[in-house]
Amino acid sequence: MRSVIFAAAIWLVPQYFASSAAAQTQTIDVDAAAPAHPFPHFWEQVFGSGRAILALREDYRNDLRAVKSVTDFSYVRFHAIFHDEVGVYNEDEHGEPVYNFAYVDEIYDGLLKNGVRPLVEIGFMPKKLSFNPDALHPFWYKQNVSPPKDMDRWDALISHFGKHLVERYGIDEVAKWYFEVWNEPNIDFWNGIPRQESYFELYDHTARALKAVNTRLRVGGPATAAAAWVGDFLKYTADNHVPVDFVTSHGYADDTPENLFGTHEDIPMDDRVCRAIAKVRNEIHSSAYPALPLFWTEWNVQGMKESRDTSFVGPALANTVRQCDGLVDEMSFWTFSDVFEEGGPIPVPFEGHFGLRAKGGINKPSYYDFALLHKLGDQRVANSASNLLVTKRSDGTVAVALWNLVDPDKTGATQTIRLNFSHVHANDPVTLSWVDNEHSNTLAVYKSLGSPQYPTEEQDAKMNAATRITPETKHLDGTHLDLTLEPNALVLIEIPGNR
Repeated sequence: MRSVIFAAAIWLVPQYFASSAAAQTQTIDVDAAAPAHPFPHFWEQVFGSGRAILALREDYRNDLRAVKSVTDFSYVRFHAIFHDEVGVYNEDEHGEPVYNFAYVDEIYDGLLKNGVRPLVEIGFMPKKLSFNPDALHPFWYKQNVSPPKDMDRWDALISHFGKHLVERYGIDEVAKWYFEVWNEPNIDFWNGIPRQESYFELYDHTARALKAVNTRLRVGGPATAAAAWVGDFLKYTADNHVPVDFVTSHGYADDTPENLFGTHEDIPMDDRVCRAIAKVRNEIHSSAYPALPLFWTEWNVQGMKESRDTSFVGPALANTVRQCDGLVDEMSFWTFSDVFEEGGPIPVPFEGHFGLRAKGGINKPSYYDFALLHKLGDQRVANSASNLLVTKRSDGTVAVALWNLVDPDKTGATQTIRLNFSHVHANDPVTLSWVDNEHSNTLAVYKSLGSPQYPTEEQDAKMNAATRITPETKHLDGTHLDLTLEPNALVLIEIPGNR
């Protein structure tokens, strides 16, 4: 059985050091003393998740704790804190507003108790406050995407919301949060007319209402899909003296070049996210606010052929980190969990959904990919290779991520790679941790169990036990290391320092 193979993963180790006549060969020089620059872990500080009410579920919180344990992420972003299911806004028999923050408190209390703060996405519209109660988005939970029927009442809702949070958690705490106005107003998540002008008005009112509560509250936008509107947004805020503390936008690897850049260029999917981020960063630099932080509050690797459940995520993630370093302050991977209901309850564990953990708390390869990259150091060492990240930790440990990226619609060969190290000791010990078809491949274990639609808790536990990362130790051969990487393998290489 496959699970037996996973449990005895050490039997598979020799294949990673065996040469293959069919393998492509690459030699990479790694100078551990090359110039370095600060390397904050911008890809793992924020994660997205479905919608607010899901945060009350125990499976959601279990997934949050599990991802926190391997990434130590600080913020989570989700939709629909003002959805009617959260019960924030109602009107009495006289049509007067009634506010209720009971579920808001439970949602945010649960995050904070687990060491995670909210990146608050303000939306969607309570139906009784909406201009059009029938303006429902096609998602399963049918959020209302209408503008408010009365902007003064919207201002009052934002004011009461902000005041309540400050009273409950204290300004020193809430000042560490971020408040993002709406979600993707340039597409069907907003039906104000005209779209851009009406969103800018909503942003204007929301930002001013929050700052009226306390100027330390941080507010930003435009939270657009496909890297849109940022230049216009910053011009509007500057021209009208509207507060803005940070910029947010979204872009996915499988967004089209036409949507992201207004071009029909043939831009590889693996390059699109960071190119979009660079575009937006340049718009910020050209604005009246050139130093504003940029938060990419939704992104993911391409999802064709259910690739987000496979080992493809690791090399695609690592390559994105390599390219986006220095361009963005935070990237929020969409999502940390498949406790997610945009299309309704997920019927089976593996359908290519966004999260790091499948239904039932099953760790996907992407969960282990993030766990490996978390171990990279906080200094990035210069290296020109396109399939390598060289870093150092504060204790001198050299931590290298190496990968063999093959897109889901392509075929690729196994690669034999020789790493020639300098400024390390000859025959140093090396720790290797893998995610590939043979290591941390949850789908293989799932199939060995018969691909059950509703796995039992025992089967969930078996999958996680069989796929856990099992580091192995060997030594450099002098100052080089030979590795064989099958398509979409990711390996973390650690050479200890200060011995």
